[in-house]
Amino acid sequence: MKAGDKVRFLNAVGGGVVKSVINKTMVNVEDYDGFEVPTLISELVVVDDSLSMNTEKRFARIRANEKKEEQPEIKEQPKAEPKYIAGKDSPDCYLAFVPQNEANPVDGELKVYLVNNSNNFVLYNYSHLKNKVYRSVESGKMNPNSKRYLESFTRMDLNELPDFQFQLVFFLEESPKLESPVVKSLRLNPVKFYRQNSYEKTKYFTQNAMVISLLETELETEVEKLTESEVAKVIQEKDEPKVVLKRTVSPELVEIDLHIHELLEDTRGLSNHEMLEVQLGRFRNELETAIGNGTKRIVFIHGIGNGTLKQELRKELSAKYKKYYFQDASFKEYGYGATMVILKNA
Repeated sequence: MKAGDKVRFLNAVGGGVVKSVINKTMVNVEDYDGFEVPTLISELVVVDDSLSMNTEKRFARIRANEKKEEQPEIKEQPKAEPKYIAGKDSPDCYLAFVPQNEANPVDGELKVYLVNNSNNFVLYNYSHLKNKVYRSVESGKMNPNSKRYLESFTRMDLNELPDFQFQLVFFLEESPKLESPVVKSLRLNPVKFYRQNSYEKTKYFTQNAMVISLLETELETEVEKLTESEVAKVIQEKDEPKVVLKRTVSPELVEIDLHIHELLEDTRGLSNHEMLEVQLGRFRNELETAIGNGTKRIVFIHGIGNGTLKQELRKELSAKYKKYYFQDASFKEYGYGATMVILKNA
């Protein structure tokens, strides 16, 4: 037996190649895992060279495959190429709510998207403001003329919506000027999500969607034009919480929104009981006014919430206004969050 002979173990599985002769009775054998093992010649048998080579190649392939499985190949995803559209160099960005159930938008998921409708790249940070704390939800960089999924809401979430906060920086690859950063805050009335006419067909989604601009509106532009004296007057008027009169009136129907943020500009310092009293006070005043004016129907939008306002409102209707019939208002228009009082039959 000499160095280079292909051998097989008689008393064990496997074999290898003789690397060196130690003495007349023992040699060093390199097994198929690459380890040298001192072995008695009497425990080895020389095997056919071609067979030995094939076996060695087979073990080599097995070892190579094992290493490949241990270190899987990572393929880098190709980056999406920016899409440019002529005439869209000015920043244009939207927040979109896309219902997954178009027949009843609040009965399924409401997916939230950021839509970049311009040739600008956008650096964005999207966060919630709740209890005076900002919580970042999603941030990143968007390509021109693209949309980005942010999160989803369900009907139960609509009762406790946060204020939506955006920080946006727009830039072109080449431009004669730099765009100013945009900071935008949105507070949405939950009733809006229950109305079918809040959702419309857009070029951004196959489903109908509620789309809200995140850039400067005409009203904000007019506010910026106020003189210092006018601004001072506005600040002085806002020193004390002021009741906001919001009502929709027609000869047939009066619609009153009882959400607290629709009634008061500032609720700081008010307890839940005090806010409920404000809402019930508005309910009583508007109901008496409608009765006096001969209005046929009046709808009070109270939302779903924990049901306290709805219960108190209906308790008072049953106790003090027994001669008037009341019922849930149109689900298509108001969802589960409104009560209609019939004051006068047609």
